[in-house]
Amino acid sequence: MGVLMSKKQQVEKVQKCSVVVSAFREGLKNQPSSVQAHNGAENVGDDAPEQPEAEDHKEEEGKPGPSSAQPVSAPSREENKANQEAWGRLRDGKGVEPEDLKKAHQLTPPAFVRPKRQPNDDQPVQIELDQREQPVNDEMCEVCEVWTADDLFPCRTCTRVFHDGCLREIGYLRADALQEMRETAHTTTGWSCYYCDNVNLLLTEEEMYSLMETFKQCKIIPESCLVSDELLQYRHFVSKQLFEKDLTDEQEEEILAQFAALDPEKKGQIEWSDFLYHESLSVLQKFRTENSLVRLLTAKERDRARAVFQSMDQDKDGIITGGESRRAQSSWFHKISKESQSCNVSISHVGPISESSPASSSSDKSRDKAMEKYDSRPVTWDTFLRESAIYILAARPNSAAMHIRLPL
Repeated sequence: MGVLMSKKQQVEKVQKCSVVVSAFREGLKNQPSSVQAHNGAENVGDDAPEQPEAEDHKEEEGKPGPSSAQPVSAPSREENKANQEAWGRLRDGKGVEPEDLKKAHQLTPPAFVRPKRQPNDDQPVQIELDQREQPVNDEMCEVCEVWTADDLFPCRTCTRVFHDGCLREIGYLRADALQEMRETAHTTTGWSCYYCDNVNLLLTEEEMYSLMETFKQCKIIPESCLVSDELLQYRHFVSKQLFEKDLTDEQEEEILAQFAALDPEKKGQIEWSDFLYHESLSVLQKFRTENSLVRLLTAKERDRARAVFQSMDQDKDGIITGGESRRAQSSWFHKISKESQSCNVSISHVGPISESSPASSSSDKSRDKAMEKYDSRPVTWDTFLRESAIYILAARPNSAAMHIRLPL
């Protein structure tokens, strides 16, 4: 009975459609009935003769003409789709998409919202030297909002804490990164969470759009490694676009030195995330004021900067030399290699790097001595913090690469 009723209802619908078509045949002459399409064209073939013509027309449009290009092959379509997805991840601030994100997880990855510039961003901000802020870490996991005491891993930059299981479930950390977090989060080296590690998230939508357009014009493929020649070619293009002039030999030497700093393991290529972070920091360094960069620092970073300044201010007069300031920027605010992590040398480690430390090379020591000898200008706490802000931000990523280095 159910089947017979459904057929009866279908016939009634077809009859109603025929009445409507007859009544408004002038207005609906070239349009197929939506009800007929829903119930099947085989039952209303006599009532809508225009529909096969429309289908034939669509098929003719889909066929390539004599002057049209050849159809895109399947690998090319997949490559274009992958590139579009990579550009989308870059626009949304996700950076490199881990393989784990392709799996089905119970927890949803967080949605990143890019910041907006405030009217007072470029105004000086008063940060007292003697008033330590001593921020307290959150009590509950940022992901699941559950408190489990010693099982939480803190971020060295912000006050967020995480369960290693939650980070694994949302897919933003692979197995090797999770193991590194477990080993360093509770040490003086510390660990940056996925919010703080990705310094690209500091860019506004306008700044990110400008950077993406530059990448596209230079034919930079997202999530791909770069060799030194590609970095030089990219820098030449940027110099012509921004300053309408070619790079000098000194600038090329500086670019190659930066490439070496981004390739600490001497692979002959730099990872996409390191290149993206370097370019993001370069955008901040070029288009933001020092006061604006100071406002990006967290309470933990300001406290570490206080400790560094006070350790160099031996006479407690609130003034150090320019050489001492640059030495701090080169020794506290740069990343260290994995081989020297056992020495607990990092931006969170207060005090100068000893000459016997693996993180201190002969070239670094000679350069530090030259800095102190030729730069004797007085530097106050406020000046020190403004000049060091970009290097503090550059120390956020967990990568061993040095994303912003001091000029030669």
